[in-house]
Amino acid sequence: MPIFLDTGSLPEIDRFHRMGILRGVTTNPTILLKDGVTGGLRGIESRAKEIASVIKPWPLSIEVTTNDREEALRQALTIAEWADNMVVKVTIHGPEGETENLEVVHELETKHKVKVNVTAMMSAQQCFLAALAGATYVSIFGGRVNNMGYNACGEITRLRKLLDQFGLKSQIIVGSTREVLNVVEWLEAGAHIVTVVPSLLEGMIVHPYSKETVQMFLRDAAKAELGYWSLPNR
Repeated sequence: MPIFLDTGSLPEIDRFHRMGILRGVTTNPTILLKDGVTGGLRGIESRAKEIASVIKPWPLSIEVTTNDREEALRQALTIAEWADNMVVKVTIHGPEGETENLEVVHELETKHKVKVNVTAMMSAQQCFLAALAGATYVSIFGGRVNNMGYNACGEITRLRKLLDQFGLKSQIIVGSTREVLNVVEWLEAGAHIVTVVPSLLEGMIVHPYSKETVQMFLRDAAKAELGYWSLPNR
């Protein structure tokens, strides 16, 4: 499942889904707000159900909006009921480093059979612990890792080796994608999935030399067609 679209925009999701190149969608409160979702959890529910219906059976990750343990569990169980292809996103820890989030992850996965995407991680060690807790997906923010002066490829490769070595089920999602180049290099490094915003996905499709070549083909085809149809007795 190599490409997830990182957006809350229905038109963009529908556009790329019709191409057959999406294998899932991820969102977070920041993305949903940018894409015009308001009304709190009710607004998120409405948009989530629409997206889940469009991309089914591919997964949709929706993030809980609280760091309170009991409220996060309540929200997660509610989100999981919205559609069969729903995945709940939970951050690796709280805003001040509170560690109860992994308890939430473990309970959701083992007791309630809810698929969890643990997010906002910056290192292989964080992802490894989230995988041990039972997470279906572990999300490392590759672009932010690179911004800190490290090469995210090293963390991805290290993590993939650990998951394979210990037979852990978690799949690696690499997000915070900054460049088209990131997608292929991160998949080559061992990521199962890379998330991309719509503009980057379009950048993977459209190449300036391909544009130039297509334009040349069409110009020459037009000349040939004109010559053919202008022949006598046509």
